[in-house]
Amino acid sequence: MLMILTVISITAALQHAQQVLAPMSFALVLGIVVSPLADKLARFGVPRLAVALSLLLACTLFVATAILLIEPVVNALIEELPRIRSVVSSLVDQASSLLRGIETISEEIENTVGADTVEPQTAIPSVGNALWLAPSFLSQVFIFVGTLFFFTLTRDDLYRLTGALYGRLKHADKIVARYFAAITVVNAGLGVVTAAVLMAAGVEYAVLWGLAASLLNYVLYLGPLLIMIGLAIAGALQFHGLYAVLPPILFLFINLTEANIVTPLMVGNRMALNPLLVFLAIIFGLWLWGPIGAFVALPLLLWLGVMLDPRHSLPEKQMEDPLEKIL
Repeated sequence: MLMILTVISITAALQHAQQVLAPMSFALVLGIVVSPLADKLARFGVPRLAVALSLLLACTLFVATAILLIEPVVNALIEELPRIRSVVSSLVDQASSLLRGIETISEEIENTVGADTVEPQTAIPSVGNALWLAPSFLSQVFIFVGTLFFFTLTRDDLYRLTGALYGRLKHADKIVARYFAAITVVNAGLGVVTAAVLMAAGVEYAVLWGLAASLLNYVLYLGPLLIMIGLAIAGALQFHGLYAVLPPILFLFINLTEANIVTPLMVGNRMALNPLLVFLAIIFGLWLWGPIGAFVALPLLLWLGVMLDPRHSLPEKQMEDPLEKIL
């Protein structure tokens, strides 16, 4: 009972402190990902302060670029909201005509969907406007920047304070960094292939769909599922008949190929995690901290797996790394 109460208390505290812990955890994950690069620069004689500043600038630009790249996808979705509403309304009408005795339910669904079009400019604000209008956004940015900078600056000193865990912590950082390097290469290829295939199939906004697939694939299971749902809606808007299900089927084939062939070749078996643990960790992170929680769940799970697994105490030279063979 004491352990159960402790878990519940910790979970409640994590959720209550979301505004502070979410950007802090995101910064720590990015700091771990870029830690091997920081160590290499330090070995070349670059001052630790210069390393921390340069990596802070690079990571901040990367996150800002990702947000700016997502904004066209969201804006395109906002522009298509009237068409989506009309398609959903027509599907509801068709279903109501085929079924009997559900007039009350169909009226409630139609009232929920709404037949009136909404102007895209007033329906949902753009990503940029929503971020700048959020009252806690600047404080979260400050927490993210400060944590990333000081962690990169003092990471080696902090690890040395742990004594015997120093080597294992450094090795865990390298495993997580190599994993994300491999996943980044895979996601970039996934985005290019998705855009090319959808463009060949005549799907609108094929480049934006490829970009969204590349970014959302960092969140395993949930990201590809969102892309498939979006492509199913896009197919229903643009095509008719059986051809309307072609976009999600094409992406499903691409994603299955990536997940079962490309990623195992790039990542390797020693970085493999139990699919159930990965799924539960992502769901828990999404419930706990939203999209940031879903993103940091997998690297934290991998990091903890390396720290708790005695097999990862082997010298690094005895471990084969598929990414190093390719690069």
